Amino acid sequence: MAGAGGAFNRLKKVVDNNADKAQGLVGKAAQAAKKATKGSHDDKIDRGAGAATEYLRKRSRKDGNQQ
Repeated sequence: MAGAGGAFNRLKKVVDNNADKAQGLVGKAAQAAKKATKGSHDDKIDRGAGAATEYLRKRSRKDGNQQ
């Protein structure tokens, strides 16, 4: 499991460096999840997608201020 921490850190760095692209992927994933659940969990999916998008916006702004 020691490799899991390193993999997570690499993934986090990639997402931070590509936050704008990742936001689009969150939307696509949310739409796929809604389709798969046939609308029965739309509120939870929207909440999760919203939280993920907000996190990515914050990361994008943070990275933009550092450059």
